[in-house]
Amino acid sequence: MTSTTAALSVTRPRTHLAVLVILGMTHLLNDLMQSLIPAVYPLLKDSYALDFIQIGMITMTFQIAGSLLQPVIGMVADRHPAPYSPVVGMMFTLSGLVSLAFAHSYAVILVSVALIGIGSSIFHPEATRMARYAAGGRQGLAQGIFQIGGQAGGALGPVFAALIIVPWGQPSLAWFAVVALLAMLLLGWIGSQQRRVFAEFAAMRAKGRGDGHHVLHAPLTIGIGLVVLTLLMFSKNAYSESFRSFYIFYLMERFGLSVPSAQMMLFIFLLASAAGALIGGIVGDRIGRQRVIWISVLGPLPLTLILPYMDLVWTGVLTVAINLIMASAFASILIYAMELLPNRIGLIGGLFYGLNFGLGGIAAAILGGLADGYGVETVYRICSFMPLAGLLAWFLPKIDESG
Repeated sequence: MTSTTAALSVTRPRTHLAVLVILGMTHLLNDLMQSLIPAVYPLLKDSYALDFIQIGMITMTFQIAGSLLQPVIGMVADRHPAPYSPVVGMMFTLSGLVSLAFAHSYAVILVSVALIGIGSSIFHPEATRMARYAAGGRQGLAQGIFQIGGQAGGALGPVFAALIIVPWGQPSLAWFAVVALLAMLLLGWIGSQQRRVFAEFAAMRAKGRGDGHHVLHAPLTIGIGLVVLTLLMFSKNAYSESFRSFYIFYLMERFGLSVPSAQMMLFIFLLASAAGALIGGIVGDRIGRQRVIWISVLGPLPLTLILPYMDLVWTGVLTVAINLIMASAFASILIYAMELLPNRIGLIGGLFYGLNFGLGGIAAAILGGLADGYGVETVYRICSFMPLAGLLAWFLPKIDESG
């Protein structure tokens, strides 16, 4: 080993794999509870005689509530780390879940999903910071583990809905309070580890390494990069939201599937997101974030264009392939943004998870209106052109991605 290599091995922050795995598990539990909301839409639609616009408004309320606080919480966390704030966020999620279980009006449903959204807005910024600093020099792997937890949790929602909520009804949502309590215990352990991880990282940074290269980019570079990333996020989320909110209805209307069968297909679709998130993070470490963004956003275009005209079997195959590719984008988008503003990790985490919620909510409301006016199948034909927005990746500034 050369002296240079030895020096780097000493100063490179080590990867805290146990912390990352537990973070991924808490992300799974958090997003599992979130995913129960769209999974019970068929029950709510029948019980309260809701139209698609009202369904879209439920999604928008949840996701806007989950987006507004996140950048603010992220900025505060950058200045004043709060190791146990995700536990507080989980309390909001718990209260919203129980409230939704016993909601008897549309207004109470909106308040309940807003509470769950607020819980997520508190969870994500601090958890993202922890994943960043526990990663050592393997940022793609760290975000991949964190993302696969969230995506897997989102995929499990329709399964639990099919197995538990559909047979037992809306009140069975309260049973998932146990999930929230387990998440609180795990987040308490994460909080106890945070001081040590941050201290180790700060010590390594003081020796000259830090989290890589704290390059100060020009304001124009930062501005262009963040605008392009935001537009890419919107196109990606608009397409993904068409599945999260309306895929069940599409399968029931076009192919005559039952609610449990449609929910199981949604589970398979969302499971592909989990695999895509991990693969995208790992590949991004090897070939660069910008290449992954190009591939993941623009790559699914041929598949999305033919999807609305396929039979049931090919619909299942294509939706898995599309989501596998498209889901690989988020980890790379997030890390690319962190490299634009390396000293504002909490802000970036809050901003982009907030965008993930907010833009998805706006898309859900728009798509709900289109579904009421023109039908769910027309919505999927319109959305098939969304990946064309991947061409915007051409305008992403060239930055050092070795951090």
